[in-house]
Amino acid sequence: MAKAKSAFVCTECGAEYRKWQGQCSSCREWNTLSEVHLASARPGGGAASGRSGYAGDLSREVIDLGNVDLSEVPRMSSTFAEFDRVLGGGLVPGSAVLLGGNPGAGKSTLLLQTACKLAQQRRIVYVTGEESLSQVAMRAHRLQLPTNGLKMLAETSVETILAVAEREQPEILVIDSIQTMHLEDISSAPGGVAQVRESAAALTRFAKKTNTVLLLVGHVTKDGTLAGPKVLEHMIDASLLLEGGADSRFRTLRGQKNRFGAVNELGVFAMLEQGLKEVKNPSAIFLSRQEEQAPGSLVMVVWEGTRPILVEVQALVDESALGNPRRVAVGVDQNRLAMLLAVLNRHGGLFTGDQDVFLNVVGGVKVLETSADLAVLLSVVSSLQNRALPRELVVFGEVGLSGEIRPVPSGQERIAEAAKHGFQRAIVPRANAPKQPPKGMEVVAVDKLSDALDAL
Repeated sequence: MAKAKSAFVCTECGAEYRKWQGQCSSCREWNTLSEVHLASARPGGGAASGRSGYAGDLSREVIDLGNVDLSEVPRMSSTFAEFDRVLGGGLVPGSAVLLGGNPGAGKSTLLLQTACKLAQQRRIVYVTGEESLSQVAMRAHRLQLPTNGLKMLAETSVETILAVAEREQPEILVIDSIQTMHLEDISSAPGGVAQVRESAAALTRFAKKTNTVLLLVGHVTKDGTLAGPKVLEHMIDASLLLEGGADSRFRTLRGQKNRFGAVNELGVFAMLEQGLKEVKNPSAIFLSRQEEQAPGSLVMVVWEGTRPILVEVQALVDESALGNPRRVAVGVDQNRLAMLLAVLNRHGGLFTGDQDVFLNVVGGVKVLETSADLAVLLSVVSSLQNRALPRELVVFGEVGLSGEIRPVPSGQERIAEAAKHGFQRAIVPRANAPKQPPKGMEVVAVDKLSDALDAL
C-alpha cells in the first residue's frame, strides 16, 4: 500500500515541519501551522539506482557558463507602456507573472484589457475561476474592448486547464485567480497552502515546458501581503502589486520581484469608465495643488525605477491633548518619521515631543527611498511655525542621524525634472548640486540640517 504523506505548513512563510508546534521557527508567528495532506507516493516510484539513489536521465550534460547563448529573449508588448515598464520591457515567453492587489484595485480589469487587445494577433486562453463567462463578457462590453479572438474557459480544475492548454497551445495563459484552482490529488480545499503551492507549480511547469507566458492573479490579506505560502513568490518569475484604494482614481503598479528587470519600477494608471488608462506624466497628476499655499505643504522629487516623479508631502503639527503624542504617517515609514523628528529636535533645535504629527503623501504614493527625508522635515517645520513655503520650492535629500544632508542617486535628473515643471528654487545636498543649474532655477546646496533651515 502506498503511504499517504502529510506535513505541517506555516500559512505565513510556507515553512514545513514534520509535526505540529505552536510557533513557527522561521517567521516566529504563533498558531499558523496547518496540516497538509500531500499526494500519495507511488510504490516503487522512488527506486534507488546507483550510489546516488536517483534514477534520472544520465545522458544530460553540463554546460560551461562561458558557452551559454547570450542572445536576448524576445519580449512581447502588453499594449500598456506602463505595464511593460514594470515588467522590464514586456512579457517574456516561458515566464510566470503574479499580479496581486486589494479587491477592487483592477487586477482582472488590467489583465482583461491586455488579453483582449493581444488576442487580435496572438493566441490567448483566459481562465476564470471566480466569475462566469457572461460576467466577463459583460465587463468587456462595458469597457468597449474587442472580444473576437479571445478564448475563454470557466474552470477551477488544474488538470482540465492543462488539458485544454495542451490542445489550444496558447502563447499567453491567464489564470484568475490562483486561489480558486485545485488539484484532484490534493485533499485540502482550494485556497489552502498545499492547493495554492501545487497548483502554481503545475501551471509553472507547463509554462516553462511550452514557452507560454503565464499570468496569475493573486489575492492579498488584510495587511496587504500576498495570500498563501511565501513559496509561491519563489516559484514565479515576477511578482507585481497593484495598489490603490476604491476611493482613489489612480492605481500604482509596483514590482516586488522580477527576474527579467528592475524591481523598483513604478507604473501609474487612472481608473476610468473605460477601464485602466496609463498615465504618461505622473508628476502632473500628483502636483494638482491649491492656488493658495498652506503651511506644511512641500514638493519633493522621488526616484522610481528609471524616472523622477514630483509628489507633494503635507504635514500637520498640532498640540497634543494626550500624554503620548501621535505619529501618523501615510505613504512614508512611520518609524523613519519618528527618527527624523528626533534629529530635528537634536540638531535643528525644534521640539515636537508635545505635538501630534500627521504626515501624508498626496496621491496615495508610497515613498520607499530616503530622498524624502529633508522634504519631510521641512514640511513639519512649516506646519510647526505656521508659515507657508514658496510654491516654486522643491526639496530632496537624505538626513543622517548627526544632522548631515547626504546625497541621493540621480540628483541631476531630479533637478532637471523640477525645472521642467516650472520650479524656480531647489534645496539639495551639496554633492548633488550641479555646476551649471538649469536656466531660471536657483539651487541651494546644504551640508547640514541647520543650513537647510537657514535657507528657508
